[in-house]
Amino acid sequence: MTERKQVRPAAEGWTQAKDETGKPLLQFAEPKRKQPPVHLADLSIAERAERVKELGIQGFRAKQLSTHYFTHYTSNAADMTDLPAAGREELVGALLPPLLTEVKRLQTDKGDTIKFLWRLFDGALVESVLMRYTGRITLCISSQAGCGMNCPFCATGQAGLTRNMSAGEIVDQIVRANQAIARGELGGRKVKAGDAPERVSNIVFMGMGEPLANYNRVMSALRTMIEPQPNGLGMSARNITVSTVGLVPAIHKLAAEEIPVTFALSLHAPDDKLRDELIPVNSRWKVDEALDAARAYFDATGRRVSIEYALIKDMNDHEWRAELLAKKLNERGKGWVHVNP
Repeated sequence: MTERKQVRPAAEGWTQAKDETGKPLLQFAEPKRKQPPVHLADLSIAERAERVKELGIQGFRAKQLSTHYFTHYTSNAADMTDLPAAGREELVGALLPPLLTEVKRLQTDKGDTIKFLWRLFDGALVESVLMRYTGRITLCISSQAGCGMNCPFCATGQAGLTRNMSAGEIVDQIVRANQAIARGELGGRKVKAGDAPERVSNIVFMGMGEPLANYNRVMSALRTMIEPQPNGLGMSARNITVSTVGLVPAIHKLAAEEIPVTFALSLHAPDDKLRDELIPVNSRWKVDEALDAARAYFDATGRRVSIEYALIKDMNDHEWRAELLAKKLNERGKGWVHVNP
């Protein structure tokens, strides 16, 4: 039997930026930049009431404001007629400042998929993708402007990290998608009279950025997503997928949060030699460490883990690699994982 050739990432022109010591360049620290304006979705329920009181308005108005944003998906003061006319514009301007400006959208699959390009307050650009499937509407969201993980096959990773997104910016992607759905802009099923309004049902953190490198803001956004309406979006944690290239300490931290999101590990190679070339963070935490952390996540939450594996011809799709991956997964038990090629 002829042995299959092995294509190395460098042969495809995929190179990693290096630091001054020659190691793969990884950006965990956020570059110093002006931070986005504080938004309702950045604040806890108690903090919202306090912020409203600071404006000289009764604290219970914060819940009314939350109802408009998280339930009716509006930031337009003119829609909020239950708020006193005097001070309404000031209140909305202070707690619901504009975070995302739509720059461009692409629509495919007969309108069932919409790709949004957003400009943030400082000019940074991020993307999100809205997709209709049978029985669900999924939104792929970004957690960072750019990415510091330096994966050579990823255009975002090669661009480097611009900054972390705020919790408000992360959540606002969902609200803006729900606005598009409400306006009938997503193709496919149309709501009939008497039907419940459609909205985003599933979230995948697989847009721009490494979610676990923006840990605190992503966790804040997650809590707002699963907080029941009207104080949050009322989503199911089980319908939210957090994907990572393998930041092992953060995986253990996520497991301890007791928020049963679906966890996905972007593995792409079962052997350290190739994964070092494909996923630079593998120079910090090796394949076995990442898989051990993934298994620990299952043990802590009972949620089956997804292994993401992009098949690249003659690079990582060899039979022996499939066998090695199966061996490593089975060594850690049965029924805790599925592979998504």
